[in-house]
Amino acid sequence: MLIKYLNVSRPRFWVYLLGPFLIGAVSADASGLIWAALAVFAFYFTYPANLLIYGVNDIFDYETDKHNPKKVDYEGLVTPDKRKGLAWAILLWNVPFALVWFFDTLPGSFKIAYAGFLLFGIFYSAPPIRAKTKPIIDSVFNTLYIFPGLLAYALLKETLPPLQLIIAATLWCMAMHAFSAIPDIKADRQANIHTVATFLRARGTLLYCALCYGGAAYLSYSALNWFSLGAGALYVLLMCIPMFSKKPGEVFGIYKLFPYINMSVGAALFFYIALLVK
Repeated sequence: MLIKYLNVSRPRFWVYLLGPFLIGAVSADASGLIWAALAVFAFYFTYPANLLIYGVNDIFDYETDKHNPKKVDYEGLVTPDKRKGLAWAILLWNVPFALVWFFDTLPGSFKIAYAGFLLFGIFYSAPPIRAKTKPIIDSVFNTLYIFPGLLAYALLKETLPPLQLIIAATLWCMAMHAFSAIPDIKADRQANIHTVATFLRARGTLLYCALCYGGAAYLSYSALNWFSLGAGALYVLLMCIPMFSKKPGEVFGIYKLFPYINMSVGAALFFYIALLVK
């Protein structure tokens, strides 16, 4: 079953959940590390959690995805006859981890972060909220990617990080989401789906992303110093390239490179925090 639904879980995007989890863990700077719990949830944020968010997305997005060449050729299309099996796989891989709610020894902040991940991850795509069809709100719901970091931090510190850093991470995730929605503009319009990208159009969305990245860099400067400025400048530049380019495929070209760029920047941030911030 793992192999059958591996493509649905988007392995190239696993770093988007696992990376924040590891960064949250190293940021906590706790002396009494709960290694067993960390190991369990490090695994969770690879296959199981990604199967949850992308599987739910594919179950409810068929009417949009069938118009999208990216889904048919690049990511794979989940047809209606495959929905039931996928839903059972999602439950099988995720319900066991939800049992942590019955562990009184785990801090409340940890459970809040986990609940936030489930809420935002499921209802980004699923009704009745289906946030992905509501411009700007769809970007806000992409905050789901910061919850793994909050979860790891809360597990070790029994509290949440400073609000300023949570807002910075939220802006970063909003930009990430909005940029990834640009290649879907045509398919979403054909399916009458409204997103931040269909609302702002391609260049407006790129400007929106650049502003979010810049705001994230500014808010995180007090904690990350030059790293914040360097990373912010890199991503703003990546938004400016297609904004001023006349090549129609420029956005999708950068989109395909994004997992590798994010993985490199995330790894650099991890070691920056581990070696220089502490």
